[in-house]
Order: sequence, then C-alpha cells, then structure tokens
Amino acid sequence: MLQALLLIAGLILLVYGASLLVDSASALAKTFHVPDIVIGLTIVAFGTSAPELLVNVYAAIEQSSAIALGNVAGSNLFNVMLILGISAAFYPITVKSSTTWTEIPLALLSALVFLVMANDAFLDPGTSSLISRADGIVLLLFFAIFIAYNIHLAIKGDTSEIPTVKIMSKWKSTLLLLVGLAMLIAGGRMMVGAAIQMAEFWGMSERLIALTIISVGTSLPELATSIVAAFKKNTDIAIGNVVGSNIFNVFLVLGTTAVISPVTIPAGANIDLLLNVIVSFMLFAFIFTGKGRRIDRAEGIIFLAMYIAYIVYIAVY
Repeated sequence: MLQALLLIAGLILLVYGASLLVDSASALAKTFHVPDIVIGLTIVAFGTSAPELLVNVYAAIEQSSAIALGNVAGSNLFNVMLILGISAAFYPITVKSSTTWTEIPLALLSALVFLVMANDAFLDPGTSSLISRADGIVLLLFFAIFIAYNIHLAIKGDTSEIPTVKIMSKWKSTLLLLVGLAMLIAGGRMMVGAAIQMAEFWGMSERLIALTIISVGTSLPELATSIVAAFKKNTDIAIGNVVGSNIFNVFLVLGTTAVISPVTIPAGANIDLLLNVIVSFMLFAFIFTGKGRRIDRAEGIIFLAMYIAYIVYIAVY
C-alpha cells in the first residue's frame, strides 16, 4: 500500500511539475523576447515528454531496462490507440499535409528503428539483444534531424505550434521553474523506486507495470492536451501533440536512456514493439481511407478497441 501511494504521489509530482516547468520556462523565455514559435518547438514540446524522460533517466540509473523500455513503448501505444482514439471519437481529426507526409512517417520510422535496434539476436545470432550506447547516440542524431525539420517549418512561417504563454515576472518564473524541476526529479525517482518495489512484492513483472501504470501516468499531459484540443476542434494540435510526443519518446527519451546505460530487451517486449509499428502504420493508412486526409470516429473506435484488447492480453499473459 505504501509503495502504491508513493507511485501515485510520484505521478502527481511528475504531471504538475511538467506543467509548472512549461509555464514558467515559457514565461521566462518570453521576458527575454524569445519568439513564440521557438518556445512552442522547444520548451512546450519538451515539457510533454519530460515525465517519460525523468522516469527513464532514473530507470537507467537503477539499470531497470524493463521499466525504461516499457515506459517508451507503452507511452507510444497509449498515445496513438487511446489518446488519438478518444480524440477522433469526439471529433474527426483532419490532418494537415506536413503531418501526413513528414511527421507521421517520422513516427513510423521511429517505431521501425526501435524494433530493429531491439533485435540484435534475431539479426545477428549469437549476440544478446540490447539498445547500446552507440544506438542511443544514433537515436539522438535522429532527434537532431527532427528538431532541424521543426526549425525549417518555423523559418517558413508555420505558426501551428505557437503556444499561449502565461505572463509572469522574471523572479516568479525563475522560482516556479526551479520548483517544477524539483517536482519532476522527485516524482521520477519516487515512481521508479515504487514500481520496482511493487513488482517485487506482488510478483508482477516490471515490464507490466511500465506498460500500464507508468506509461499511462507519464502520458497524462498528452492526454489532457489532445482531448481539450479535440473538444475545441483544434485537430492539428490533437494529432501533432501525439505524433510529436512519439518521436520525442523514441529519439530523445530512449536515446538519452541508452547513452546513460545500455537497455537490455526483456522477454515479451517484441510484442509491444511490433504493435507499435502496426499502429503507426495504421495511423498513416487511416488518413486515406475516408474523405480527405482525416481520422474518422470509426477509426478512433478501432484504436480504442485495440488498446483494450492489448491491455487484457498483457495482463493475462
């Protein structure tokens, strides 16, 4: 019970810490006259993936590969099947051209790279499967390309990523920035420690806890952002938030994790990684199945049904 309470407390610290960090850092950047588009492409985009990053950093320090891998894979599956599923069920999601032909294919590429890097033993029999530090550096280089692409969009004048920045004084934004960062650090440490203890006490696998409780918890910022966007019919934000987060999770979060400590591949992980590829491909395919480039309600419901079936499968097997 104590570990469950610590897990919940860590989750609350992570979610509120990320929100506080984004608001205060954006306000501080605004006082230094940083353009809104740059704030959106860096601080806000990083903020939604900050919970995953902090959890994975602590998992890497504790050398808990199952949590590190499960958090990234579980978050990406949650993002597409549940968040986009719910968003599309509320209101069909229209997808702009750059998202269709660049960002979604990049998300699919990240899923394929994730699967390939995790299968050394299949590709080269006699070796052990792990995501090495060299693999981590490659993932971070992919992330650099993604950032360069976003900078290119900014130069072209794409304003779809411009956020609403709260106005604060420098001293207040600096103080809240430090508080948000402290909450993230404390929350990440509490969640990983509690997850490991719960797995040992209840006889559950760290992979199962990471794929469910941790990945869902760390994806709450994306869930809130996308559902609010869907209610407001801001479909560009709803899908862009999810796709961007999936790219961040593999290239930045997993890349950083592997550089800190190589990630060994736990038994059963290929099911999660293969499903990640399948749903990424389905996301791309669904755009062209109806009228115009959009994800309809029926396709959102398909994603939701798939996520329910997946959770039942990993819980039972």
